[in-house]
Amino acid sequence: MDDVLIACVNGLTGFSEAINNIYPDTEVQFCIIQQIRNSIKYVASKHHKTFMADLRPVYRAVLKETAETALNELEEKWDQHIR
Repeated sequence: MDDVLIACVNGLTGFSEAINNIYPDTEVQFCIIQQIRNSIKYVASKHHKTFMADLRPVYRAVLKETAETALNELEEKWDQHIR
């Protein structure tokens, strides 16, 4: 294997650094489950179901522009509810 373009990790301490030491040009990102877990922890539990429904268009978007629009809408709606 000559190169790794993208590595999807679960947030294990030091894992991203280890990948970048061996493959310095690799884009390291959290897997979607970890990203969702990190997002939901800032939302009151009584709002989890609604928030998750509103978050879904962001991570299911096919185009970057669609995801950005969905993210802006999510932020507009939820900014007042998050910490």
